[in-house]
Amino acid sequence: MHRKVRRGKAIASQARAKKASKPVPANDRDALAESRRILALVQASLDDDKAEDVVAIELAGKSDIADYMVVATGRSTRQVGAMAEHLREKMKAAGLSRVSVEGAARADWILIDGGDVIVHLFRPEVRAFYGLEKMWGEDLTAGAGAAAHSGGAA
Repeated sequence: MHRKVRRGKAIASQARAKKASKPVPANDRDALAESRRILALVQASLDDDKAEDVVAIELAGKSDIADYMVVATGRSTRQVGAMAEHLREKMKAAGLSRVSVEGAARADWILIDGGDVIVHLFRPEVRAFYGLEKMWGEDLTAGAGAAAHSGGAA
């Protein structure tokens, strides 16, 4: 019986090693490439609208909700609302059929769900209060500018 346990552990260990060395399926690579395309569109739109402190957080491997989360700040409710509307229009024009927007009425914190890319737009005080980046382990003191201008490969 002792010998069977060892053999079972060895087989399980071999199975884990085999699974870890498998290449990423083509459809997963295509999906990640599409997520990066959407991320680049989001970053370009936010840059056009003069968003501040744009941070892109890669969620792939951390969560199943999306591949990327983008957090950005607008100086006023008017700017936050305009950024959200422009972004929604650009995402729809890019072929995303199901783009949902929450919080546009108040425009303190607007969530734009683009499927594999989720965008949070905040007024400065609201962003500081909730600290979403800290929840996902992002260290903003290391320089948000580097994450914001990652060229779509956050």
